[in-house]
Amino acid sequence: MSAHSLAVVVLAAGQGTRMKSTRAKVLHELSGVPLIGHVLATAQALEPDHVAVVVRHQRDDVAAVIAEHAPAAVIIDQDEVPGTGRALEVALAALPASFTGDVVVISGDVPLLDSDTLRAVIAHHREQDAIATVITTVLEDPTGYGRIIRDDAGLVQRVVEQSDAGEEETAITEVNAGAYVFARDAATKALAKVDTHNAQGEKYLTDVIEQLARAGNAVQAVRVEDSWLLKGINDRAQLGDVQARLNRMIVRGWQLAGVTVVDPASCFIDVGVELADDVTILQGVQLHGATSIASGATIGPDTTLRDTVVGPGAQVLRTHAEGAEIKAGATVGPFSFLRPGTSVGQEGKVGAFVEIKNSTLHRGAKVPHLSYIGDAEIGEGTNIGAGAITANYDGRSKHRTTIGAHVKTGSHTVFVAPVEVGDGAYGAAGAVIRRSVPPGALAMSVTTQRNLEGWVEANRQGTPSADAAAAATKGTK
Repeated sequence: MSAHSLAVVVLAAGQGTRMKSTRAKVLHELSGVPLIGHVLATAQALEPDHVAVVVRHQRDDVAAVIAEHAPAAVIIDQDEVPGTGRALEVALAALPASFTGDVVVISGDVPLLDSDTLRAVIAHHREQDAIATVITTVLEDPTGYGRIIRDDAGLVQRVVEQSDAGEEETAITEVNAGAYVFARDAATKALAKVDTHNAQGEKYLTDVIEQLARAGNAVQAVRVEDSWLLKGINDRAQLGDVQARLNRMIVRGWQLAGVTVVDPASCFIDVGVELADDVTILQGVQLHGATSIASGATIGPDTTLRDTVVGPGAQVLRTHAEGAEIKAGATVGPFSFLRPGTSVGQEGKVGAFVEIKNSTLHRGAKVPHLSYIGDAEIGEGTNIGAGAITANYDGRSKHRTTIGAHVKTGSHTVFVAPVEVGDGAYGAAGAVIRRSVPPGALAMSVTTQRNLEGWVEANRQGTPSADAAAAATKGTK
């Protein structure tokens, strides 16, 4: 940016009734971030002297999100006077009196507008020494948008809303994108002359353009070719359209950065996800939150990761993981469920139909089949047999299971926590481990098997089981 001072005003006071939601419109998420979070990121990328956000509907909820995404932003409450013009008026009044620079005005529901586009608009505004600059775009179907009326010199004279447009004006395809750059003092003076004498009883920001032009000021316009960048969101259908567009942009960006995405149409990647080069994303993958995937890892197909860290060369197949860590060379899946606090060690394995919660598997540890592991630590090189369960909950509290290094347990072992198994121990199939197992010991649950001969014939007469038993024992009696 140049030496000129700059402020950004974000308009976020509206309810968004067409969303048909109990949440304010700007709080709806797009690729893992609230709409206003995207807009604030763009605003901050301009490195302005001031960021001001005008709020009203669900004020406290919106303010909390603003504080999270832009802690330095000033939150300004819109008063009872409705309209975008009034929103800008209260924002300008809240800026320091000493600020006389340019003011960028953007909406909290236009998430794709990027800082590079705004920088180009600001540069044009300053090169032309303009009082006001309107951002416009051309639409094949401009229905519902305000039309840009220019004079013979190409300067903007006014913005005509759809409801007020005549036949000639309706044919215009250049529309107002709802984003502007103003000289602070000029905008303040023009807003003072704008009234609410209209059908909606609102103070319109577009009326400022006409006020400035009538006063003989040159109002510039910058036409943005990619109309998607200026797409506002007013209902769920538009939210879905913009979501699809943004996801295509995100996926393509990662492809150009060295990530293989086999089927972009079936994959979804949040804006906060980090991918290294040579990552492979297979079909049906969803990556959310602060997920990070290191070089050479393969994810999918049909995998969802949220806030999960995946190490180099790991393979994650048909898995759902949240708040987990999968270290280098580990293999997870298919049909695994990793819950928060889970760490799968380097070269470890979590196999089919295994659920793990708040547990650490050290290097080379394996839980290959049909198991529940909760609140446990499993040592290096240990193999947990199929069907294992850590009984970690006594009805009041959770308890931990600690299993040492190079332990081998048989199928269908139950660890009744709290319990410890020493290094190098073995467990027999079906063991119920209630007491600690010393290193190198074999743990088993000793029971005596009793066979009650003839029980089926005596107690289940006439059943297929009884008939089969009778046939099998015929001639042996």
